[in-house]
Amino acid sequence: MTSCNQDFNVARLERYIALAFEAEITPVIVLTKSDLTPMAEPYLAQAAEVSSWVPVVALDARGEEPLAKLAPWCGRGQTVAFIGSSGVGKSTLANALSGADSVDTQAIRDDDAKGRHTTTRRQLHRVPSGCLVLDTPGMRELQLTDAASGIEDVFADLVALSSECRFGDCQHDTEPGCAVRAAVKAGAIDASRLARWRKLKAEDVFNSASLADRKSKDKALGKMIRAVQKSSKKRD
Repeated sequence: MTSCNQDFNVARLERYIALAFEAEITPVIVLTKSDLTPMAEPYLAQAAEVSSWVPVVALDARGEEPLAKLAPWCGRGQTVAFIGSSGVGKSTLANALSGADSVDTQAIRDDDAKGRHTTTRRQLHRVPSGCLVLDTPGMRELQLTDAASGIEDVFADLVALSSECRFGDCQHDTEPGCAVRAAVKAGAIDASRLARWRKLKAEDVFNSASLADRKSKDKALGKMIRAVQKSSKKRD
């Protein structure tokens, strides 16, 4: 979820979608506060460019609109989880789907459109349609780890194009014969999209390596502790 205001950020949406793809969860981009802007179309267009596989819905989180527009994903036996920054309307949307004001909400700040972290814990709500709705606290930061597959799915167009590069290990930086940079130069691909792809890949490699290193050290420590315990029992 994101709002049609200063909260809107394509790079953040790409992170959310990569995480959903990696977890094999069906993602839907929900743009809230569409009633507060005279021009929601630019937000819709930018959100749609994140991935051709992800539907985009713009709505007013209050009233009856959410029930109609989110019906395909909120049927009996389904579970949906709302993630996004504070103030985008996650709790308001949960109230709209439940038909009651059972979840506390607050207005955003006028100067920067940021919320006030009204929801401080994950809460699961059953709504009349038979769907379960998970309302989550505002997301401050999302670091990707072990999400290489999800990132490739978000940037599937760039991954496909990279197969045409001269070198199989092309980093799409200064290498000759790079099909991706050629597409950027030709105007077929936005340079900022390429930069975000490279950034997410590098972040995932770094975080995943760090996690693997920590796991390896924890395993070695565990083996050492067990060896000491075993030796101590023999002496006893």
